[in-house]
Amino acid sequence: MNLKVSIITPMHNSEMFIEETISSVQNQEYKNWEMLIVDDCSSDKSIEIVEQIQSYDDRIKLFKNDVNLGAGLSRNIAIEKSSGDIIAFLDSDDIWFRNKLSLHLDYMNKKSSAFSHSSYGFIDENGKVIKSTYNVGNKSITYYDLLKKTDISCLTAMYDVRKVGKMYMPSLRVGQDYALWLDILKKGFKSDAFDVELAYYRQRNNSTTSNKFKLIKHHWYFLYHREKLSFFDSLYYTMNWAIRGFFKYYIK
Repeated sequence: MNLKVSIITPMHNSEMFIEETISSVQNQEYKNWEMLIVDDCSSDKSIEIVEQIQSYDDRIKLFKNDVNLGAGLSRNIAIEKSSGDIIAFLDSDDIWFRNKLSLHLDYMNKKSSAFSHSSYGFIDENGKVIKSTYNVGNKSITYYDLLKKTDISCLTAMYDVRKVGKMYMPSLRVGQDYALWLDILKKGFKSDAFDVELAYYRQRNNSTTSNKFKLIKHHWYFLYHREKLSFFDSLYYTMNWAIRGFFKYYIK
């Protein structure tokens, strides 16, 4: 198996973390990959750092937005320009373990997976581990499972372009990745859960998702208007999502 993996990375003012993120990709045991970084109008030294790394590693590809588009549309630019068999996602402040691709691709091959995600840990802005592993279990995730619990995280999700086709994130400022996972699952696929910790999610104080309570109303609106669920179904799934999300980010 020598499938090419396209790693999708949006970037905005990530000078504190982007070098470490790229290093975690360069250090992968699995070598057949490209990393497509789309800068979303950074005003710090992010671009300068990436360009320096590009000078000795042509697997790193940098694209620059003329206007700020947000993470979802920036990811779509990278997806459009990608040439891999597998699409993987890694944000500009998160970190992969050295064996992430080798183990996860082997798992997907054995399961004949079209879509898959894994367990991961949490670090703070200084790189300190702050929580135990978030275990995703071994149960494949369906559309209705994902409505209740956001088990699929962007830093470990991978889909097979040969089976799923190229799929893109909708034009949303929040929850673009979640909407994409739902769109894939609505096509009849499941996301196979690989219950091995393969990455670190960096939990930042000022991140869009750091305040879960602010997102509850938005989540209900999303389910009711975009997913076309009934008022009460939207409320039911939002309550499940909020309670499980609280335990995921604040208790574990």
